[in-house]
Amino acid sequence: QVQVVESGGGLVQPGGSLRLSCSASGSIVPIMGWYRQAPGKQRELVATTTRDGSPKYADSVKGRSTISRDNAKNTIDLQMNNLKPEDTAVYYCYAQTWLGTNYWGQGTQVTVSS
Repeated sequence: QVQVVESGGGLVQPGGSLRLSCSASGSIVPIMGWYRQAPGKQRELVATTTRDGSPKYADSVKGRSTISRDNAKNTIDLQMNNLKPEDTAVYYCYAQTWLGTNYWGQGTQVTVSS
């Protein structure tokens, strides 16, 4: 079993920045990343990274977000800048094991509003 815990959500004004953190414990996981789900919408991929540091970003956040990873601690951070109201969503961290099983965190709310 892998336990995934997120932190760092909150309320931020448009144009502001926010940093989300996530840790995975119980196993070394090759892939970790973030999804988000806005009210009435499907869950969508935000960013993902592997242990060798190969990041991928959704077009909607590319250029405004950076995902980083600490392999020793099995943690990732997502730095988001120039936030927009459409970034408002519940952000979920996930960790994928070597067998391809995904484990999810409980989610953290990000609200972008003036």
